[in-house]
Amino acid sequence: MGNLLKVLTCTDLEQGPNFFLDFENAQPTESEKEIYNQVNVVLKDAEGILEDLQSYRGAGHEIREAIQHPADEKLQEKAWGAVVPLVGKLKTFYEFSQRLEAALRGLLGALTSTPYSPTQHLEREQALAKQFAEILHFTLRFDELKMTNPAIQNDFSYYRRTLSRMRINNVPAEGENEVNNELANRMSLFYAEATPMLKTLSDATTKFVSENKNLPIENTTDCLSTMASVCRVMLETPEYRSRFTNEETVSFCLRVMVGVIILYDHVHPVGAFAKTSKIDMKGCIKVLKDQPPNSVEGLLNALRYVYVRVHMYRKKICKKMLQNANITKNMSMYVHVRNMKISFCIISNPAFKYWLQYFYNKESMGGATQMKKAVSFLCQRFWLSFF
Repeated sequence: MGNLLKVLTCTDLEQGPNFFLDFENAQPTESEKEIYNQVNVVLKDAEGILEDLQSYRGAGHEIREAIQHPADEKLQEKAWGAVVPLVGKLKTFYEFSQRLEAALRGLLGALTSTPYSPTQHLEREQALAKQFAEILHFTLRFDELKMTNPAIQNDFSYYRRTLSRMRINNVPAEGENEVNNELANRMSLFYAEATPMLKTLSDATTKFVSENKNLPIENTTDCLSTMASVCRVMLETPEYRSRFTNEETVSFCLRVMVGVIILYDHVHPVGAFAKTSKIDMKGCIKVLKDQPPNSVEGLLNALRYVYVRVHMYRKKICKKMLQNANITKNMSMYVHVRNMKISFCIISNPAFKYWLQYFYNKESMGGATQMKKAVSFLCQRFWLSFF
């Protein structure tokens, strides 16, 4: 109730949750139809992709037989014949991720454009907000299935090794026309990720922000934080939750909430876990923990993974900067971050320098002491944006 009162009494961009987002029945208005139809073409294939991924069994047996008997040509041909169509499926999954990326960027463009605020966009254009949510829902489901299926990477690794061996021996390869070397390299990077589809969306969101320099980054981050707040409030408010007619809508909202939190963490300069974040992380985690444990364990693990990765990356960056500071001469100014002495030369990083200047102007700071405080503040929080 405290979170709800806080949301209902807030102003400006934080008023987002003061409306019900109809994920079940939202229909496009005339102004939404162009973008809606473009995205709908992509989303129509999403369920089929998930079904194919769920039924993916791999060619583990054939590959093992071929490896154990390298001189047996029949077993080699059998393994290759089993792997090639599977790689064709993996190619379809990868190509769908590219289509999904383009669809997401189209939606972000519509939901963050001026003159409306992101909150107004989500309330007025609920059909587009629903599609945005469907993309996130699909993404988390895809990545959950991929993480539990090691056959995907095993099959693709065998395919690439065998293809390389065939080229060396000048043996014509049946599957090479379908997946050439350049495409295979891109696919390899895609499937090497623990959550490849989410990584694709994160990169797409970051690219959207960097390419639209005339659009304030806050428009994108506020869109994501508002969506997370909408999902959280709908789940924790009996009045809103009672309006769901389908039991699956609860799990849908949970997945969407986690998805936008992770996207927000990738895009926002201070991340989702900072105290200054516009996402109520404690409230979101409480909503997740109030659900049956078996139904949300994967979502909680996704947030744990992001949080742990953030802290590991922080330590790695700090260590590198310490090494750089050691070879820098005539440096007389240092700041302390988590008991580590870091040279002031870190502001040579262009991105860091930009945010330092932003912070300096915003707070009207001046003098060495105040500048140290600004740098210390950014050092503690800025690493989250280098995800």
